[in-house]
Amino acid sequence: MALRYTDTPENLRLLAGKLRDGELVAVPTETVYGIAADARNENACREIFRVKGRPAEDPLIVHIPMDFDPTEIVRPTALLDQLREVFWPGPLTLVLEKTGAIPGIVTAGLASVAVRMPAHATLRALLREFGGPLAAPSANPFSGVSPTTADHVEEGLGKRIDHILDGGPCRFGIESSILDIRDSARPVLLRHGAIPVEELEAALEQAVAYPEDDSHAGVAPGQLPRHYSPRTPFHLEAAPLRIPDDPAARNTAFLSFRKPDSMPPGAGNHFWLTETGSLKEAAANLFATLLEIDRRGFSSIRAETAPDTGLGRAINDRLRRAAASAAGG
Repeated sequence: MALRYTDTPENLRLLAGKLRDGELVAVPTETVYGIAADARNENACREIFRVKGRPAEDPLIVHIPMDFDPTEIVRPTALLDQLREVFWPGPLTLVLEKTGAIPGIVTAGLASVAVRMPAHATLRALLREFGGPLAAPSANPFSGVSPTTADHVEEGLGKRIDHILDGGPCRFGIESSILDIRDSARPVLLRHGAIPVEELEAALEQAVAYPEDDSHAGVAPGQLPRHYSPRTPFHLEAAPLRIPDDPAARNTAFLSFRKPDSMPPGAGNHFWLTETGSLKEAAANLFATLLEIDRRGFSSIRAETAPDTGLGRAINDRLRRAAASAAGG
C-alpha cells in the first residue's frame, strides 16, 4: 500500500530523492493528480506505462519547474514566449518539437513533446527540490476517471505505487488544455481543458484550429475515443435530463449539470455537478462525482451535457469520451 506524505520540506527532499532514484511519486496538480517520474529517465518513465496499463503510443506530458528553461527540451516557436507569459504557470500544455533531452518513451517515439509549467504550490515546491522536468500523466488506471484527491489515487493505484504526495483537492478538477504550436501560423487545439478556448484565442488574437486529419493523431494525451470512463455503464444525452419518478429506475444514477429546483421525494440516485450553474464548479466536481457514483454500485449512469461554451466544452469532451465505453468505442 502506498505511503502518504504532506508537503513538509523533509518530505519534499525525500520524494525528490526517490524520483532521482527512478521511483514513481503520485503528485497533486491544479488540474488532476499525476503519477510522476524523472522525464529524462527512460526506465522510470517506462514504469509509468506499466503501472497505469497505458499503451506506449499514448505520450506523456512533461512538467517543468518555474526557473527551468523550456528550450532545454523543446525547440521554441514565435508563440512559446507569448503564451507562457500569459498562462504559465497554469493549466496550459504546449506541444512543440523536442530536443534530444527527452527519451522516446515519453513522446511515443514522436519528434514532438507536450510540456507545461504547473501552478500547484506543492508540485512547484517538489519540482524545485527535484531540479528538473517530470513526466506525469493522470494517476489512475488507463482510460479510467482521473483522480482529483489523494484518496482517489489510493483507491485506483494504491497497490501499484509506493508514494503519494497529498496536496489536497485539485482546484480545476479537469485536465489541462493542450495546444499544438509547432506551426505558429496555425495553432491547433488538441484537447479542451481548464483554460477555455475563448481565453486562448483572446491571448493569441486569432482563432485556433482543430485537427482536420491524422497529422495530429497521437501527438498528445486525452485524444482516444474511450477515456475518463467510470466502471459503471455510462450513457450521455442532451439536456434536459428526464428523471422518471419510478421505483424501477432507482438502480440507475442520474447526473445533471445543475441541481434541479425539485426532485422526486426520497431519490438517492440523482447527482449534479453544480448548484449555481457555474461551469468552474461543475468542472471541479465532474470526476469526483463520477467516482462517487461508481462507489455506490448503480447498474448504469445516465448523464446530460453541459452548456457547450467555455469550460462546458471540456466537460462535454470528458462526458462524450466516458460514454464511448458504453458504445464499445
